[in-house]
Amino acid sequence: MPYLELSLRCSEAEQPRYERALEDVGALAVTMVDADADTVDERAILEPGVGETPLWNTLQLSALFAHDADALLLLAALEAFDPALDWTRAGFRNVEDQDWERAWMDRYTPMRFGARTWIVPWNSEMPAGADAEDAAVVRLDPGLAFGSGTHPTTSLCLQWLDALAQAGELKGRDVLDYGCGSGVLALAALKLGAAGALGIDNDPQALQASSDNARRNGVDARLLLRSPQQAPAGAWPVVVANILAAALDALAEDLAARVTPGGRLALSGILDGQQEALLRRYRPWFESLAVAHDGDWVRIDGVRRRD
Repeated sequence: MPYLELSLRCSEAEQPRYERALEDVGALAVTMVDADADTVDERAILEPGVGETPLWNTLQLSALFAHDADALLLLAALEAFDPALDWTRAGFRNVEDQDWERAWMDRYTPMRFGARTWIVPWNSEMPAGADAEDAAVVRLDPGLAFGSGTHPTTSLCLQWLDALAQAGELKGRDVLDYGCGSGVLALAALKLGAAGALGIDNDPQALQASSDNARRNGVDARLLLRSPQQAPAGAWPVVVANILAAALDALAEDLAARVTPGGRLALSGILDGQQEALLRRYRPWFESLAVAHDGDWVRIDGVRRRD
């Protein structure tokens, strides 16, 4: 199905107001990238934390509307909702649904993380090694949600899950994926031997994409998907949260309570330089805290104290 796409540049400070206005007039999806990045890799879209805003100073904001939406009427509605914003920046174009899928398929190729974990686009042939008996292969179609393994924040988490599996600390255990996006981390955990997984995300589109990907991988019976407000209470032996540093700070007490004593936690979506504050924040509940780097990004992982 085709869509009408609205795009504009805005500052980080303006972004929440633009996004509220776009959602109020019926945007089906709102995405954002770094408007000042020079390469496709640098324009990666992060899986958002609960109540989070992007890290970038200037954003390229895009919103999808039904293909038969009237651009002039949309602009009039947007100006009425928040007349203080500059809607003259907005541009429109028609896009085909297949453009989203084709852009993803053309760019991403099968990737290996650690010893056994493979992320393979759903339409790609299985690469050498991914057909091994113990390979954990996730067939992925991100839809309109994000998290494919190519960004360092996701890659760091996939490597961590793979290492847990290699150490025998994942098989038969339940996993919580907080900020699940496309579901890639929960799916990888299940393919690596986890008994079940709970994926939490505040974006309904992400929950739908995770559900679709779980069915494609034949693990939908073992994956429960919920919004933060509907998520069940309890604690998990393995918890991974790939969101952003500010959200990890705000959610520290809640995330700590969701890890069983002796359980394992991984935090990602952290820029190099932000880890010290988060290490101090999580140290009261966790021991053996370690930091792993991938370019400008880091992962923190540790073990929940038993006392």
